[in-house]
Amino acid sequence: MHPVLSSDTLARLRRQRPYPAVSVLMPTHRREPDNAQDPVRLRNLMAQAKEQLEADPAVTRQSRIDVTGQLDQALTEIDLVHAEDGLVVFAAPGEHEVWMLGRSVPERVVLSDTFLTRNLVSAQAAERPFWTLAVSSDRVSLWSGGPDRVTEDDTGPFPMTRVRENQDAEREERIGNVPSAFSDEETRHFLREADHAMTGVLKTDPRPLYVAGEAAALALLADVGTVARGAAAHVTHGGLASGPAGAVWQAVRPYVEDQADKDVAGVLGELDKARGRRAFAAGVDEILQNVTSGRVALLAVEENYRETVRDSGGHLLPAEPGDLDAINDIVDEIVEQSLETGAEVRFVPDGTLAGMGGIASALRY
Repeated sequence: MHPVLSSDTLARLRRQRPYPAVSVLMPTHRREPDNAQDPVRLRNLMAQAKEQLEADPAVTRQSRIDVTGQLDQALTEIDLVHAEDGLVVFAAPGEHEVWMLGRSVPERVVLSDTFLTRNLVSAQAAERPFWTLAVSSDRVSLWSGGPDRVTEDDTGPFPMTRVRENQDAEREERIGNVPSAFSDEETRHFLREADHAMTGVLKTDPRPLYVAGEAAALALLADVGTVARGAAAHVTHGGLASGPAGAVWQAVRPYVEDQADKDVAGVLGELDKARGRRAFAAGVDEILQNVTSGRVALLAVEENYRETVRDSGGHLLPAEPGDLDAINDIVDEIVEQSLETGAEVRFVPDGTLAGMGGIASALRY
């Protein structure tokens, strides 16, 4: 996914804009032959957005020229060769953004005074992002993780480095040729600064944290600060502070998968407790009503669950995707509203919520 959807980024995207703020959404494909038509469909959607701008009497000539230019710029930045499962383009006077999502989105063009963010929010929640802090005595790097990879992140001061007399000390420490560097005061100070920086990252963008490094490095990090003590797991594996990304992912992957299994068990346990105290809801119609009233405490959704509905005036009824009044992204809407009301949202593997309709919730009361 394009930039990290932090709370600050989401607040910026949600703010009101001069009309028109254009949102273009399109499902994309990672592999052949499904991705062959993606470029054609994208050009058609962009043309549709421009036609709507031309036909809308509320759009001034100056705004139409500006936003059309923003859409053209966005189109040049889109690389469908590296597409994921969904594409979102935002364009408004003086600005545009392109987001690649690891979750499919409905095909649509929307003109409003705000950007359509519900699909972005849902995709971010489904990716279950995490941080990995890779530590050595002279380098600390930060890695942003998702379902199947990590990428190095330059948030804040990361990567952090310091110059040591022996530039090959990390390798020598691993093979036992020199005394550990984790006993000197300079290293303590360096890792204390790294701990402070990571604390700031977690405050801005809270995620599960995995810390990786030699046993001595992890012990010192825990001794001089707090982030290691609150980490989801300690990955005792040296030589990762300089990457590469594939090595970091392979080292942390078993811990991430183990944590995911524990999380699923925890979600099912909470849903069972909710059933016992009669504070349980399932199905999009029942859950939407409870989300709207702020009653949902925990929302569980199967990763690929989708539902197309129409609003009959108080209740949601099944609909076909092509129906004029169909709501194709009701699940994403429920996810966004749940997060806005302070609910915890957890995506679980398909089949986990068998018998619950693919979506279930524990209610506050």
